[in-house]
Amino acid sequence: MSQKETNVTKAFEIAVERYAALGVDVKKSIDTFLNLSLSLHCWQADDVAGFETADGDLSGGIQVTGNYPGKARNMDELRDDILKATAFLPGKHRLSLHAIYADYGGQRVDRDAIGPEHFTSWMEWAKEHGLKLDFNSTSFSHPLSGNLTLSNPDPAIRRFWVEHHKRCREIADAMGRYQNDTSIMNLWIHDGSKEVPASRLYYRQLLESSLDEIFSVSYTHMFDALEAKLFGIGLESYTVGSFDFYLGYGAKKGKMLTLDAGHFHPTESIADKLSSLLLFSPGVMLHVSRPVRWDSDHVVILNDDLTDLGREIVRCGMLDRIHIGLDYFDATINRIGAYIIGARSTQKSLLMALLEPTALLRQYESEGRLFERLALQEELKAMPWGDVWNYVCLTNNVPTDDACIKEIQDYEMNVTSKRL
Repeated sequence: MSQKETNVTKAFEIAVERYAALGVDVKKSIDTFLNLSLSLHCWQADDVAGFETADGDLSGGIQVTGNYPGKARNMDELRDDILKATAFLPGKHRLSLHAIYADYGGQRVDRDAIGPEHFTSWMEWAKEHGLKLDFNSTSFSHPLSGNLTLSNPDPAIRRFWVEHHKRCREIADAMGRYQNDTSIMNLWIHDGSKEVPASRLYYRQLLESSLDEIFSVSYTHMFDALEAKLFGIGLESYTVGSFDFYLGYGAKKGKMLTLDAGHFHPTESIADKLSSLLLFSPGVMLHVSRPVRWDSDHVVILNDDLTDLGREIVRCGMLDRIHIGLDYFDATINRIGAYIIGARSTQKSLLMALLEPTALLRQYESEGRLFERLALQEELKAMPWGDVWNYVCLTNNVPTDDACIKEIQDYEMNVTSKRL
């Protein structure tokens, strides 16, 4: 055992004793932690470009800032980068694909004609590397995107996008069947307008009708999730698929909701929404992001919002119904570094929550001992959760924090910097 391994192990043993004094079984918490999967977003490595066009120009409210060198330019490079990111994460994880990442085999296939065959290589690759797949329809960056897709008054345009979403559900079901684990199909559209329309109701009626047709076929190997948004760039005054719309539709139709941290007012907390949704929804999909004044998809960091979300995920006691995905994209810094920082920060928030003496906090609360509850919550901020994290990394052959920077720099020097 190296000196570093000895130091990490000693620190961990002390942490176990300190947490035990609060009634926390650290090893049990670690076992639970290692069974929590993140659904990694493939689009961090290539700035949401996908494989449909050579330029990868974005439209429909999607914007990526920066032009740091080394972006993945093709499927092989993207897959290499994804595997590099997963090598920094303890546990087994998932990969979330957008429809624009299909393997077309050199053919031109429009989005209303895609099928499971265009994702066969992804299924095989994911299985080879121990990953499970989730899926997303893609309504942006297309000649028919415009400002309205599923709520477009033009029947031909609306028909195109209905067919696209139908096929996306079929693809997700094929993924779930192949991997013997349910795939989540996330539906998000950017539909809206820059100014308030003459009738808000009209476009929502069109969206409801489109969704009813899309969901007319039942599948057994996929779950549907509906993602709302507050507003889009250039579409600030009205969003057809608002949270209120999807909340009502999801409750009526038994669909999951996707909560994206950046899709609400800056003062709203998605952590506060979890317990309400879990009472009435079959489950919740999370898109962990970091908004800065707007839905800017900054790299996730271990801030108060994230630690609050991690605590709420664990405190709800419904880990089997909460699905944790990532959704951020930053091209101003090393993309793999951004990928890893955000994913590891999310994992850290979950580990911190699992090390919380929830039973003792609830006991204080039930006895009206609110001073003790607050004092303990403050004490937990200085508990040695970082020593537990380092031990988990060490024992799962994952770099500890002090080794991450050097390994990411090496990958940039040897791999991404050579992508001219």
